[in-house]
Amino acid sequence: MRVLRMAGGALLLVLTGVVGLLGVLLSVTLILLPLGVPLLFLARKLFGYSMTLFLPRAVRHPAKELGKQTKRRSTKAGRKIDERVRGKDRSLLGRLKRAF
Repeated sequence: MRVLRMAGGALLLVLTGVVGLLGVLLSVTLILLPLGVPLLFLARKLFGYSMTLFLPRAVRHPAKELGKQTKRRSTKAGRKIDERVRGKDRSLLGRLKRAF
């Protein structure tokens, strides 16, 4: 999967270079300037997309990854608490006995 993402990013990077070069060439001529400037903006967006394909998921979406880690850790902590409490009396009387 990673190799496919990298290959896609590389192809998109090559396409970005071609679109950017075309945008620069069109911007040089004064008559075709209205076509060259949007192509340069498109090249800039494509460059950003190609770079995101090279990055791992944890770098692209740090908040989502942090949420997943927190969820995993909270379920592990919940299991540990359940294991500790399982053998004890959870009634009100049992809690009072443990408190005093």
